[in-house]
Amino acid sequence: MLRIYLYSIFVFLLLCPVAAIPAHAGEQASSPAVARDDVLVTIREAIRQYRAGDYAGAVSNLDYASQLIRQKKSEKMKELLPPPLAGWQAGEATAQVMGTAVFGGALTVSREYKKGSSSVSIEIVSDSPVLQQVMMMIKNPMFAGAGGGHLETIKGQRAIVKYDGKSHSGDVNIVVAGRFMVTVKGRQVAKDDLVAYTRAIDFKALAGGS
Repeated sequence: MLRIYLYSIFVFLLLCPVAAIPAHAGEQASSPAVARDDVLVTIREAIRQYRAGDYAGAVSNLDYASQLIRQKKSEKMKELLPPPLAGWQAGEATAQVMGTAVFGGALTVSREYKKGSSSVSIEIVSDSPVLQQVMMMIKNPMFAGAGGGHLETIKGQRAIVKYDGKSHSGDVNIVVAGRFMVTVKGRQVAKDDLVAYTRAIDFKALAGGS
């Protein structure tokens, strides 16, 4: 979806009057903010290469611009990882951006939370390759039960919840807006804490940023 959007921008700028677009990426842009925008600079360079017949270079720069946009998106997604619950400590939020040749350009943000021997991790994956499988399980309770889980509604979201009372471990899987895979895993943790961390995620903001 991001690639389609990016190529739409490319076509739009390509059809604009030449005077409206700098012929070279190094030329001064209309404002300092635009001049510092690596994405726009890279797209302008792709347009210059396309007009010069350098199609391989244009495709390479569009893919690079797409990667830059994913990086910006991952930084926004990291902000949606909740702070630690009372008495817990949290590590730094991390992000991983995959290239379009790997898993279709999926991006992942995650954060670890600890309290004594208890640990919880939250992972949000955009455009996950397993998204369709989980959606099928959420829509059909039979599939969810086959994996040892059951369906619950958490903060308005359908969730597959698995929890082992003996090992005090489990996980929660939720698909948000049909595009984001949210996984909350807990080890040596009470189920209430696992659900509390799930409820701490701002699903509306995540869906709105899709």
